[in-house]
Amino acid sequence: MNLSVSGLNQYYGGSHILRELAFDVPAGKVTALLGRNGVGKTTLLRTLMGLVPAERGKVLFGGKNLTRAAPYERVRAGIGYVPQGREIFPRLTVAENLQMGLATLPRGACVPARIFDMFPVLGQMMRRRGGDLSGGQQQQLAIGRALAMGPKLLILDEPTEGIQPSIIKDIERAIRALAATGEMAILLCEQYYDFARSLADQYLVMERGQIIARGAGADMERDRVKALLAV
Repeated sequence: MNLSVSGLNQYYGGSHILRELAFDVPAGKVTALLGRNGVGKTTLLRTLMGLVPAERGKVLFGGKNLTRAAPYERVRAGIGYVPQGREIFPRLTVAENLQMGLATLPRGACVPARIFDMFPVLGQMMRRRGGDLSGGQQQQLAIGRALAMGPKLLILDEPTEGIQPSIIKDIERAIRALAATGEMAILLCEQYYDFARSLADQYLVMERGQIIARGAGADMERDRVKALLAV
């Protein structure tokens, strides 16, 4: 299922944050969303999830218009979201956090085994509270929770932020494996250029609420995308 965004605008007070954004996130591909801090990337993701309203424009997923849909309706439609900062439930166990990802599924649904194949540490720490995990382990848990509901679109906001290199490699392998199945579209918002370049099938670069560059992931070096991210 493809995500299609057209003419998307969003305001905070009198500030025009998102300006006429238009792009597609195709199924079976990783779309990397890049840009410096403060250009509107997280606002875009929150708008896609219905956490902040779109002023104008359309958000279509699998041909269904979700522009005015509530966040829970977007999750039911098949969109999984891993927010910046992870936002796991610190007082719940790993098992309970993962089960929260099943909330929109029929009663009796189980956490998919592939989550533990990708992140074995979660299987080893099922009874530990989420707040007792390291930052990297919490990120794995947040991704696992989003994957539990079997999304057709996975949105990741800065998954490498504050994470140790060994776990970044685990997350990279997991995203690559998910993309290889062709089962879901992946929208990866990322500051870490090398991580994004290694995974991107296509890229988008934002500046001041607009998309100023786009292209194939294989062309990011040739297109000098890294220079667009320099402070």
